Amino acid sequence: MRRIAVLMYGSAVYAMFLGVFVYAVGFIGGFMTPTSLDGPLVGPLWQAIAVNLMLAAAFALQHSVMARPEFKAIWTKFVPEEIERSTYVLATNIVMLAVFFLWRPMGMTIWNVEHPVLRNVLWAGYGFGWLTVLVTTFLINHFDLFGMRQVWLYFCGKPYTQLPFKTPGPYRYVRHPLYIGWLTAFWCTPQMGAAHLLFAIGMTAYILIAIQFEERDLMRFHPGYAEYRRTTPMLIPGLQMSTTPMQRQERAHA
Repeated sequence: MRRIAVLMYGSAVYAMFLGVFVYAVGFIGGFMTPTSLDGPLVGPLWQAIAVNLMLAAAFALQHSVMARPEFKAIWTKFVPEEIERSTYVLATNIVMLAVFFLWRPMGMTIWNVEHPVLRNVLWAGYGFGWLTVLVTTFLINHFDLFGMRQVWLYFCGKPYTQLPFKTPGPYRYVRHPLYIGWLTAFWCTPQMGAAHLLFAIGMTAYILIAIQFEERDLMRFHPGYAEYRRTTPMLIPGLQMSTTPMQRQERAHA
């Protein structure tokens, strides 16, 4: 019964994630959802800014802190390891629902592209961003990322095994094609309002910071990642930036 309950829990969380993902496409794009990033300002502007910044901070803290090994070592004393990833995804789902329904539109149009060809190009970029996000998760094992592999292995009575480090497809050219997809989806829009701009800037800053902590963990668990990091651009194919302060510090202690 426990195995069945674990599988049902993981499956329900995954189904919830699929709904959140689809809603996010409409929410950020401003179509087919009852709420969206942009819209007329209701109430004082400072309140809208404060609420939106708190929602963005809540997402960043939950999404990053809960993913750190130090946090996992603590909370897996209370949450069984077989549902640890699913519970992380559940927490992300809840935070995203809060963003969807508590977000405050701020009015003000930053840009509005009216040329039909350019609008179509931007919408194509928006779709490409979301497609990139989805495809790259499957390249690195979609079901492990969202907890289904863990609960399925437990259901089958098999131990969980860490996935090996690999660089399929676009990962041969950039280290974080998944984040390229997110950034493209955030910024490719024919109409950018103030609230959308605030969201895009906040999420971009979060991604650039989160990459540093994520890569530190990857180097800890995958010996080959340090060389991969040294030879492969972070986000822009063909662009190999000079070493960062963190990289210089790592080399100094090597």
